[in-house]
Amino acid sequence: MTPRNLLYLLAVLIATTAHAQPYTPYIASDTPLVKIASGLIARYGNLVVPENRQKPNGRTIKIPFVFVRQPQQDAKKNITLFTTGGPGYSTLANFDSIRYNSEWFNFGGVIFMDQRGTRLAQPCLDCPEVPLARQRAYKENRNRDSLVALAVTQCRQRLTRQGIDLSAYNTMESAADINDLRKILGVDSLNLMGISYSGGLMLTVARNHPEAVRVLLLNSPLPGFVNYEEHAQFNFNEAVNTIFTDVETDSTHDARYNNLRQRLHDYFTNITGKRFPLRYAAPGTTDSFTTYYTKKELLDALKDRMNNRQMRTVAALMLDLIEGRHTAHVRGQLDQVFGNDNSLSEGMRYSMYCTEQIAYANKTLIKKQDDILPWFKGYAFNNVDHPICDCWKVQPEPPVAKTPVYSNVPALIVAGDADPWCRPYYNRIIQHTMPNAQVMIVHDNGHGARYYVNGVDFLKSFLENPYQKLVSPIKEVRIE
Repeated sequence: MTPRNLLYLLAVLIATTAHAQPYTPYIASDTPLVKIASGLIARYGNLVVPENRQKPNGRTIKIPFVFVRQPQQDAKKNITLFTTGGPGYSTLANFDSIRYNSEWFNFGGVIFMDQRGTRLAQPCLDCPEVPLARQRAYKENRNRDSLVALAVTQCRQRLTRQGIDLSAYNTMESAADINDLRKILGVDSLNLMGISYSGGLMLTVARNHPEAVRVLLLNSPLPGFVNYEEHAQFNFNEAVNTIFTDVETDSTHDARYNNLRQRLHDYFTNITGKRFPLRYAAPGTTDSFTTYYTKKELLDALKDRMNNRQMRTVAALMLDLIEGRHTAHVRGQLDQVFGNDNSLSEGMRYSMYCTEQIAYANKTLIKKQDDILPWFKGYAFNNVDHPICDCWKVQPEPPVAKTPVYSNVPALIVAGDADPWCRPYYNRIIQHTMPNAQVMIVHDNGHGARYYVNGVDFLKSFLENPYQKLVSPIKEVRIE
């Protein structure tokens, strides 16, 4: 065994034995958080575990889940566990009911599980101070970063006064939550399904609790072992380049799109640092005010448009932006800021992101992206950064969190070729140390790429024989 491999195994041992101190997880009964169709067999409640497993006799937390299956389905085998991404979003808040004939049951029973600190968990690491600070920045034309930093500090102070250990809301603890629930439910091993951040969470389960995993189903995953901030703008740039390539192929006879790539690069390079006025009224109000926007709101509008449903309209949006037709698109962005969406637990997002990503991100490399991609210079591509984490003050996860996952477990890793966040590049580096992983690239898909494309169900084919190489009969999907 090489010294490097020995150090890797030692780090894994330290990380996992840190959670091996004695405690007894249990399920606290509760009313179901979603309506469950008649005839389904369901178990639900709150998983109760230590907030910090290194302090097993300390505070406990409650994490809601629903385990549902049809009567003929096995209670211990072929069970899929799904938790959503973010980090910071609630899984169960996305469901109002579970139908008897839901597609979720195509492959066996399903566990829908929230993550610690999210909306329906106890405690919830909510930070209502932060969206109010963003709104105030637009209303009063004040510096957004300084107002948000103050709000983050206020939120941290409020939560820590309640005795909450913010450093305990990290990916390794969440992975242990999943394994504890599996053991209590008596499930042999799980089909772990994750999207975006939770794709990285499922990889952490595979590293720290390999006995818990039958297969991995990773959709647009963000592996915890990459430093996302150091190449986030490169991710966006690669995704935008797929649009340019499509335009150059499909719009050769439409003069409006001539030289679109260079025009967009030039436009956004030239408006760096500029502010544009806009008269705006928040949804449901009549009191308007003059606010200012920058290229951040325009690039946010572009990034948000790069989804599976609207991908074909992205080129037209680019024309609008570079030709000055901003108003409708900026108002759409401000409507999100002033809307009533309370689905994101900002504090949970800060804890997860700061412990695993920002703690290890190199500020020099982050800044270097501005030099190489001047059209994105100064673009705030994420709502968590070093200044916010300086306010949040949590401890980094152990270094093992930043190492690739070495595993023979079968995995299907899907990516959209136009995903501006989690690129196919991430799929391939996951696959590099997982020889039984297959990468599925879907053309003209963004974040949350589809498994079912043009009548072909790739997920079904994979689960029927996870070790068999998939073959794509359609040009829209490439299997690697």
